[in-house]
Amino acid sequence: MTDPLSEKKVAVLGFARQGRALARWLPTIGARVLVSDDKTAQQLGVNPSDYPGVDFVLGGHVPDMLDGVDALCVSGGVPLDLPIVVEAIQRGIPLTNDAQLFMERCPAKVIGITGSAGKTTTTTLTGLILQEARFKTWVGGNIGDVLLDVLPQIERDDRVVMELSSFQLELMTHSPHIGAVLNITPNHLDRHGTMESYLNAKAHIVDHQVYTDGQVDTAVLGWDDGGSHSLEERIVGRLCWFSALSMVGDGAFLAGRRLIVVGDSSIEDGDPRVVLERDEIPLRGDHNVLNVLAACAITGVAGAPVQAMTSVIRGFKGVPHRLEVVRTHEGVTYINDSIATAPERVLAALKSFDEPLVLLLGGRDKKLMWDEMITLAVQKSRHILLFGDAAAMIADVIQRIVPSFDNYSRADSLDQAVERARELALSGDVVLLSPGGTSYDAYVDFAERGEHFRQLVNSL
Repeated sequence: MTDPLSEKKVAVLGFARQGRALARWLPTIGARVLVSDDKTAQQLGVNPSDYPGVDFVLGGHVPDMLDGVDALCVSGGVPLDLPIVVEAIQRGIPLTNDAQLFMERCPAKVIGITGSAGKTTTTTLTGLILQEARFKTWVGGNIGDVLLDVLPQIERDDRVVMELSSFQLELMTHSPHIGAVLNITPNHLDRHGTMESYLNAKAHIVDHQVYTDGQVDTAVLGWDDGGSHSLEERIVGRLCWFSALSMVGDGAFLAGRRLIVVGDSSIEDGDPRVVLERDEIPLRGDHNVLNVLAACAITGVAGAPVQAMTSVIRGFKGVPHRLEVVRTHEGVTYINDSIATAPERVLAALKSFDEPLVLLLGGRDKKLMWDEMITLAVQKSRHILLFGDAAAMIADVIQRIVPSFDNYSRADSLDQAVERARELALSGDVVLLSPGGTSYDAYVDFAERGEHFRQLVNSL
């Protein structure tokens, strides 16, 4: 069957991971492809000749590149108020992205997972549980593989699990068969501007679900989270919940110390089933209990038995850069939580520890509120080390919120912060990298920052 984009001219804006996947895939369906990025080929580390049949406009975007374009694929890191995107909208050129193109063509059921925090852990757990349940499972989206690369290999009875960011979702007009919203708390306001805009982008994961005789899509929402819960009125299909505070009739919940699945999330007979005891979860923190509950609700709807959930959760050691134990050195445990790029995520991390902390905060701010997190941080921390672009701003917040607290200092870099942490920490303490800001002041992404932290700690 001929693809709708065959013989069409498609422009790809941004040539990072998603853009490169599009440049590989689009020619295979017969599209004429133009790639544009504001960086040069040398800055991108790319040789255009490696992409035969693809035209390039690098080192900047020019309006003429839109001439004759039938669709504009916008990579996740490209803001929609960029002049070239605004020009495309004014010309009536439809916008899309790799996730949207994939979901429009995927023959298998797609499970989409989004949230301000916990996406990667929940997505990873969901994929592992479905694999344990003997489904051929594909995991990607905002993590791992760009799924367009494997689209020809996916079959109807497979399961596809996608982590979806607000950047991907703001263009979405095609929701997954199972759409999960873990939580919606302030994040990426430097990109979305307002919480309303941010919430509406997240809501696209369920806004376009369908409820017909032939297909009934399912939404999985967090009962305990106000942002996620507020989407209830937008659901047209089935609705499942997960909660650590309340019993739910369909989904997963915590009853005392037991994790329970019930209703559509318990495929055996719909009756409540115990997955495991809370103490059997290897991951630290109440936020990870919610991630596990979400994965149980999602995979139950997707067809996994309770035994598969139990087996995977008991053996799950977590995802890199998320409260990851790097090593214990001289009685001090060093933990890499580089994924914490918002104060809300640091707050969740802080609640996971009873040990005295030497806390590393910094990076680049996303115009978010730091007050609540700082209030708890000064209570739990032996010392707070500040680094990166946001260091001065965070120091101002500390002085404003807890002027009597003086156990904080500035470091010129993460290297210096780790060395200073080693000097300050006592046996039994935890040195916690949970920055609260993005990594873009000094690193390509949070993973590169986390890897650097690992290297520094392992060289102590």
